[in-house]
Amino acid sequence: MATTMQKANRLKVAFDEGKGASMGCWQMIPGSNVSRTLARTGVDWVLVDCEHGNMDDAAMHEAVPAIAACGVSPIVRIPDNQGFMVKRALDSGAHGVLVPLLYTVEDAQKLVKSAKFPPVGQRGFGSPFPHERFDPALGSTDYLQQANDAILVMVQIETKEALDNVDAIAAVPGIDVLFIGPFDLGNNIGHPIVNGVMHDDLHAAIKKILEASRKVGKKAGIFCTSGEQSKGYADMGFDMISVATDVLILQASVTASLYTAKGLGAAPKLTGPYGK
Repeated sequence: MATTMQKANRLKVAFDEGKGASMGCWQMIPGSNVSRTLARTGVDWVLVDCEHGNMDDAAMHEAVPAIAACGVSPIVRIPDNQGFMVKRALDSGAHGVLVPLLYTVEDAQKLVKSAKFPPVGQRGFGSPFPHERFDPALGSTDYLQQANDAILVMVQIETKEALDNVDAIAAVPGIDVLFIGPFDLGNNIGHPIVNGVMHDDLHAAIKKILEASRKVGKKAGIFCTSGEQSKGYADMGFDMISVATDVLILQASVTASLYTAKGLGAAPKLTGPYGK
């Protein structure tokens, strides 16, 4: 039977129900009002981007509860695979943590240890905040007893080394999701995405990662830059898809309105990961 925390983790519930891809979005602009605006769009999760976004520790601690209060899962991408960063993200109440630029099986094992309480891992216990991000009735003891089985641990497969080791990384106990960052993955295998065009080798690498997740019953996620691209990856069988980024959507929307107002026709398509 699912615990209170498992039931409150909307992304995990979507995974367990298996009714199709769970859609979410990226928050890079700080502010709890931005968090709430994104969380009220119908997404299952909002990722607070502390790697490339303008999100410091304080901004993260504002975003996570704002997202959770909307009944949506706050996911935090930390800048690096460091234990104190994992702890800060989870202590803020994140329902999952995403780590970029993984390289080896040992990196994945290190992450699991950082994200899990003993005896599974070595996460420190003591924050007064995270349990309320799942359910106001939860106490700290409830959180301690339920967190290991309720919080999602995700790794980004976006380096050549991780791609070469993807089957072994996928098999690491405690890793729940293999998440693809297509732009860095393309860069690192020698086929960068230029003007939105993806090389066949990059398409093959993405398929390889999806297949690796399937072999061991893990979930696969991917970062997308449009609804059309998201639909394509959903049809491929991806479980977790980022359909929009706040910065890109804001830029694209204003640009489109400006072009229309000036009678310039269709605005140019934004082909970068977060805009131009």
